[in-house]
Formats: sequence, C-alpha cells, structure tokens
Amino acid sequence: MGKKNFLLKPINQVFLLLILLILLNPFTIINAGERGVLMRFGEVQKLILGEGIHFLIPFINTVEKLTVRIQKQDITTEASTRDLQEVFNKISLNWHLNSNKVNLIFQQIGTEKNIIQSIINPAVEEIVKSVLAKYTAEEIIIKREELKREIDTLLIQRLDKYFLQVDDISLVHIDFSDRFTEAVEAKQIAEQEAKKAGFRVLKAQKDAEVNINLAKGEAEAHRILQESLTPEILKRQTINKWNGNLPLIMSKDDIKFLNLDLEDLQNLPQK
Repeated sequence: MGKKNFLLKPINQVFLLLILLILLNPFTIINAGERGVLMRFGEVQKLILGEGIHFLIPFINTVEKLTVRIQKQDITTEASTRDLQEVFNKISLNWHLNSNKVNLIFQQIGTEKNIIQSIINPAVEEIVKSVLAKYTAEEIIIKREELKREIDTLLIQRLDKYFLQVDDISLVHIDFSDRFTEAVEAKQIAEQEAKKAGFRVLKAQKDAEVNINLAKGEAEAHRILQESLTPEILKRQTINKWNGNLPLIMSKDDIKFLNLDLEDLQNLPQK
C-alpha cells in the first residue's frame, strides 16, 4: 500500500517522469550553423533537422550533427611542371556542406573528418598536379591568375558531385626547388649585367659621337680661319703689332718682317 500511495501522488509522478526523461533523453538540440541527420534504428531518414530543439523516440531515433558553416582546409601538394620542375604548393580551400543534402553526405561519406580525408584532400592534390603539368615553371609565375581559375573550375565540378560547395581557393605559396631558384637568380643577375653592359656601350657610342662632332667643329673652324687669313690680313696684323723699334740682332724672321711695302709703312698708326 505504501508504494501505491507513493505513485498515486501527482508530485511523485512528475518527479518520476522527470527522472525518466533525463535517463531516456528524448530531445536533441541543433545549434546555429548545424543540421541534424535523423536516423531510425541506424537508417538515415529523408528528414533533416534544422536549428532548434527536436523530440526523438528513445531507443529508435538517433541524430548525427553536421556543421554547414564555411570551413577552411590548408593543403600542401607537390607537383611537376611541363618542363619537369618540382613545385611545392600550399592551397587554402574554403568550403561548406550543402545544407539540403547533409543526410546523403553522411550516408555516402560520413563525418567532416571522412569528407576531408576521403574527398577533399585527394581531389585537390589530383587537380593541382594535372593543372600544373600543363604549364612551364615560368608560365606558373606569369600566369598565376589563369592557373587559379582553372583549378577553381575543376575543383568546383569535382566536389559538387559530393554535395560540397567551394567558397574560395587561394594559392598561398608556390615554391620551386632550390636548384631552380638558384638558376632563376643567376639568370636575373646575368640579365642585369647585360643591361649594364648595354648602357655602357650606348654611353661610349654617345661619347664617341660627341667627340667626333667636336673634332668636326674644330676642323671646320680651322678651315674657315685659314681661308679668312689672307696674306694682306696677316701683313696688316704684323704691322699693327710692331712697336716701331728694330731689333739689334735680326734673324731670318726679322728680315721677313722688314720686307714690307712702303705703302704699308705709311699706313702705320702715328705714335
């Protein structure tokens, strides 16, 4: 009678019901940015649980929660170019699950960890290798945007088959082998030295042209001067410079100096 009286009391019934609810846990909460994959005896159902609280039938229903927020995955790959140069790449991929297909994603692939390891990483590595093999090492540097667009297109097509959406792809790093890097640096140094040598040659040519022009100018000046210095002008210049005194000892040049016309002497300036 004691047990029956205990169970008949409403407050005790509520208390027992609360204990039963806690033990059975018939509710689940789907947080913001999540979707719930509903299962019945382990079989995936078509119904996808949205954000909020949901009632489950204990021992019959279970729920797997998957995030539909954008996730970031950094992937390092190694590939070869068309001219057989090794390339080391670091790619950053932003992606998310198709919220309307999380039940199929979980059914076919599994959790986010399975998705990354089984689908995303292999797809990125394969596509990067196939794309880089079309380009030479120099083209990869010059045509980086074109390279990125091609990787974007192929990866979007590949992941869409698994209901995975690509938000953005970034080519964070593209590094070459040490041997190739040294060869590029040597080539750049050689090109710089060649440019310097070209500048020096050009300067020498300009200097030579200047000297030639100066020499031509001087020669032309001498020619004009010689043509303008007639014997009469030279004689006049000599007379103008004479001070009227005869040297005590006369050389041949002095005799020539005295060989002046009388008319020239008469035209001497008076002192």
